[in-house]
Amino acid sequence: MPNVILHQNGQLYQQEVSENSNLVVLAGLKKFPHLKYGCGMGKCTKCMIRVLNGADKLPEPNWKENKMLGERLNEGFRLACQLYISDDLEISQE
Repeated sequence: MPNVILHQNGQLYQQEVSENSNLVVLAGLKKFPHLKYGCGMGKCTKCMIRVLNGADKLPEPNWKENKMLGERLNEGFRLACQLYISDDLEISQE
């Protein structure tokens, strides 16, 4: 099972998640409680995260991420609602 490390507001949260999990879905089910999110459809960017480690194991950004994040993609930002986790991942969220 993938291990996800979340850096948020000076805190560190670490949790194993089922393979092919979506962190926003897990947050909505209170199974990944610290992640901030909004619409869950790639329209609001409230679930924007910065990938610190594991970006090479994620799929290429889809059209929603390209539209909503633009140049921020080059800085390592992604939308958690658009990602399904299959490998270890280290992220930060403000």
